Amino acid sequence: MTETTIPTVETDDAAVPAMGLGTWQLTDQTAYDAVRAALSVGLRHLDTAQLYDNEWAVGRALADSDVAREDVFLTTKVDPTNTSREAIADSVAGSLDRLGVDSVDLLLIHWPNPVADLETVMDALSAAQERGQTRHVGVSNFGVDRLDRARRLASVPVVTNQVLFHPFHPQHELLDYCQREGVLLTAYSPLAEGAALSDDVLADVGRSYDATPAQVALRWATQHENVVVIPKSTSRAHLAENRDSFGFTLSRRDHDRITRPSLLRTARLAVGSRLRDALPG
Repeated sequence: MTETTIPTVETDDAAVPAMGLGTWQLTDQTAYDAVRAALSVGLRHLDTAQLYDNEWAVGRALADSDVAREDVFLTTKVDPTNTSREAIADSVAGSLDRLGVDSVDLLLIHWPNPVADLETVMDALSAAQERGQTRHVGVSNFGVDRLDRARRLASVPVVTNQVLFHPFHPQHELLDYCQREGVLLTAYSPLAEGAALSDDVLADVGRSYDATPAQVALRWATQHENVVVIPKSTSRAHLAENRDSFGFTLSRRDHDRITRPSLLRTARLAVGSRLRDALPG
């Protein structure tokens, strides 16, 4: 499979590289090295968050690279324990300082906080865009009803909902909503926290395309309309492998064969519990 160029996913409100680097659980030098490796193989989309405690490393790696800041789509997320307009504003300023940038391309609220007023949160995110601190805003880990309400409360477009999305957790209802409403679905953990790598069906399908199970899982995701993926990797070889997943197209039969919802094989509960531990109440 030859080296491929990563396409852009476009809606009325945003254009985002269809694949980026997720940096959850990457800290310090590991995060720095992963970002440098990702940029070196042609990835131009970086995803970080205040809760990851690695914004400084991501920002330093970007500054030290040969890639111009304007050529990279940079996302960060607000810690959801910030619940007032003032706290969110201070939080955003802190992120920009740690990243070493004047603005990001996308600013998300990381998780719905049950004690936060959603109108206040969306107003604060909208204000950050209006101040020029971010080009776009979005949410993460929102269900359909909360996403719909967030969009109605925001004074600027909510361009994405970043959620767990992979062949064992296909999020049909949420995906349908995003596609219908022109919202991007950004898929974190698209390899199911590594479960996709040893999946027999993905391996079998991959043989027909000279592709690895990881490439098949990623292509399954990116062939959906309005879907962007942010797999995590620290290996330059694996990052290049991920990039090259755009070098083939799954048949409808294979795509449907791969889609197998399974609570036993999704990382949803583990990811959710770890992030909820950060919230009060």
